[in-house]
Amino acid sequence: MNPQVWWFVSRSSGMIAWGLLSLSVCWGLFISTKAVAKASSPAWLLDLHRFLGGLAVIFTGIHLIGLVADSYVTFGWTEIFVPMASSWKPGPVALGIVGFYLLLAIEVTSLAMKRLPRMIWRWVHRTSLVLYFVATYHAIAAGTDAENQWFRVLALASINIVMFLSVVLILAARKAKLQPSRRVPDRVAVASSVD
Repeated sequence: MNPQVWWFVSRSSGMIAWGLLSLSVCWGLFISTKAVAKASSPAWLLDLHRFLGGLAVIFTGIHLIGLVADSYVTFGWTEIFVPMASSWKPGPVALGIVGFYLLLAIEVTSLAMKRLPRMIWRWVHRTSLVLYFVATYHAIAAGTDAENQWFRVLALASINIVMFLSVVLILAARKAKLQPSRRVPDRVAVASSVD
């Protein structure tokens, strides 16, 4: 067997995991902005978002297994799960580990969403933007494909899309807060029905 096969597995699965994470975050922001709500069934939109996130977890797991199995840089289980334990680019690798834990927290709380208070789920899910930027930095700084022209184009496009959709979502939320509520307060509704 080619001794570099595990390096190729870890490298390719890491890039695929990053791509799936990017798509999942972009799609989640796209759904949140209600930009596609009229185009398709909301259940289908949410299912695609969940599917992309689940695949990102699977490929992240393959990435970690590939790193442990590879002999070029020594990654043991400690270096995989403990930030700053690795001698290979310790800062960017540590951020990758933090990103992995964020990814797990987001995925687990999403699977348990019906059993959790909505506020807790929402708070954890909002960290997906932090996860996206941590994973992107990890891919650029710890990965070996930072000089790859295609990766640079995809990363730049992805960052711009995430930033644009985040701004749209923030502006929409701000606009919704500033608009007066169209719902009639209960006291006013009761008073007008008595008159």
